[in-house]
Amino acid sequence: MNDQIAVHHRVDEQGQPTGIVEVAITNSGKLNAMTRKMWRELRSVFEAIHNNSAARCVVIYGQGESFCAGGDISEYPAFRFDPITLAAFHEDDVWGGLNAILACDVPVIASIQGACMGAGVEIASCCDVRLAAETARFGAPIAKLGFPMAPKELQLVASALGGHTARRMLLEAAVFSAHEMAAIGWCAQPLSGQQLPLEVARTSSRIASLAPQAARLNKQTMRSLASGRPVPTPYAYANSAEHREGIGAFLEKRTPIF
Repeated sequence: MNDQIAVHHRVDEQGQPTGIVEVAITNSGKLNAMTRKMWRELRSVFEAIHNNSAARCVVIYGQGESFCAGGDISEYPAFRFDPITLAAFHEDDVWGGLNAILACDVPVIASIQGACMGAGVEIASCCDVRLAAETARFGAPIAKLGFPMAPKELQLVASALGGHTARRMLLEAAVFSAHEMAAIGWCAQPLSGQQLPLEVARTSSRIASLAPQAARLNKQTMRSLASGRPVPTPYAYANSAEHREGIGAFLEKRTPIF
């Protein structure tokens, strides 16, 4: 299958699950451009991860040398020229996939190299941690294709990048380097192509070794705060086994087992 969202559950040297889920954006020959099918798969994959209590960290990356070069334009004539089918594409397919990442309580790392354009910027903007190679390039040059960014997607991108950078991406079709994106705080300091997979492995392993329920609660709280909603039952974890283990291990001067 050429266009797909592939999932792999990482195991350790003994073949035991680590809780790290690897999600690969794959569309060979098209720099991993997203098809409608892939958007739907992205939604299903992240909904399943959200509901998997064993999942502790997600790494999303592009298969090969690019993260995601945008949407698969070869599909566009079939639906973009009618308001109803165009709305269904953006509101159901695209936003369904993006919102599934945003709603996922498991920490998500974006591992970015090569082209990260349009849909790629949107997907990466949904992630909690963004690690990029020095050679990565970022933009949303859809003005060259004669259409604007959909409202929910624009709100997402502008919130993550800041209004000025989002305006430059959209209004002048500006393309930014990984160093420029790091300077605005959108991603961590860029790494060499050899360093990137090592840092992704280290970061995902660190996250997976920590308290998983605390991570999920932190993500829930951040979503509530960002939306202006009150945080529901913020101290309900008080008597949880994870909470007791973390405090007990510290007092006993041992490594906690989560």
